[in-house]
Amino acid sequence: MPHPPDSTRDPAPMLEAVLREWGGEEDFWVFGYASLIWRPEFEFVERRMARVHGWHRALKMWSRINRGTPDCPGLVFALLSGGSCQGVVFRVSQAIGHEVMHKLWQREMITGVYDPKWLNCQTDDGPVKALAFTLSRRSPNFTGDLDADHYRQILCDSCGRFGTTLDYAQQTYNGLRQLGIQDHELERVLHLAPA
Repeated sequence: MPHPPDSTRDPAPMLEAVLREWGGEEDFWVFGYASLIWRPEFEFVERRMARVHGWHRALKMWSRINRGTPDCPGLVFALLSGGSCQGVVFRVSQAIGHEVMHKLWQREMITGVYDPKWLNCQTDDGPVKALAFTLSRRSPNFTGDLDADHYRQILCDSCGRFGTTLDYAQQTYNGLRQLGIQDHELERVLHLAPA
């Protein structure tokens, strides 16, 4: 299996840029499309169903710590350009905004792998602009297209400090189903797992 080079980037300037863009004067929104749906780990004052156009959820990012190891990389979800993605947005109170933003960076941006972006999200109560963690296809952590055998091997073997890729994918699938969100590609991948 090819081992893409480590793509560690300094996350501090990206945090500073996002904090500047937010401004700190009002509440902000966060878009959840995978584990943030079923394990947000931050306080929020409102949650809405939301859809982002121009991006889609994909199990196509290498994980060498959380859901795999350097010798046996696992996978986690990324938000890739193209299509659309149904998920949830969380409204974070301005009063704890800085604290929550730092928590998000500790969770999502330890190695600076994602490209944080403020994306326009459609909700039943009107549009909101929300922070989302996207991935560039130029990132060394982007897997590219994986065939069925490769997915099967990863679902069988990959495990990191937070558990297996299979558990992570299944929990995301269950979290989406509880919200009435269908993800046919994720369903297809999960069917490749051993019984």
